Amino acid sequence: MSCLKPMIGPSILNADLAQLCDESQRLLDFGADYLHLDVMDGHFVPNLTFGHPVVKCLRNKIPKAFFETHMMVSNPEQWIEPMAEAKVDQYTFHVEPVQDVPEICRKIKEAGMKVGLAIKPGTSVDVVKDYLDFADLVLIMTVEPGFGGQKFMADMMPKVAWLRENYPDLNIEVDGGVGPSTIDQCSKAGANWIVSGTAVIKAEDPKSVISSLKKSVQTAIDLKN
Repeated sequence: MSCLKPMIGPSILNADLAQLCDESQRLLDFGADYLHLDVMDGHFVPNLTFGHPVVKCLRNKIPKAFFETHMMVSNPEQWIEPMAEAKVDQYTFHVEPVQDVPEICRKIKEAGMKVGLAIKPGTSVDVVKDYLDFADLVLIMTVEPGFGGQKFMADMMPKVAWLRENYPDLNIEVDGGVGPSTIDQCSKAGANWIVSGTAVIKAEDPKSVISSLKKSVQTAIDLKN
């Protein structure tokens, strides 16, 4: 019997950043399971977003929500302590720029956070195989990281399916272009953590979109059981 749960995490980068706290709380009230916080350094990806001071302020206003920071940065080690101090729950970083992935994972765990390993579309899923003992989750990017509103890349689904087949209890996250029209592809492949930005935040009825995403994932989990 699988212990997997469907987890829907809106990407707050798509929200009105001037109203970040209110927007985040609204998403949680609509049924979001966690908040996905995109941190970009302008180097690993071309865009800049926000860092630990913003996350810390948000945490002070929203003390109980599960925060996942998606660290699209060239030096993820640099931000472990600041994000831990900001009370981040899960620190998800890209393996591509990192020389010693187990060491970064160890430091994240020692700082009291869960570990997520992220890979870009051009990175083979084989790259994370050796590190799964250290990870709580693997994030498969379904767009190129760094920009919102891109088209979902369905050809990333074999990565998800391979992970699910070989690691049935692993939390697998997808991020990029995921919404009502693409969720079934993700859930059938085996993803159970779903990042959705535009599709949720720009929806007329975000609560209903979150509910439909969750239902798709739960149905896929039930079928596999």
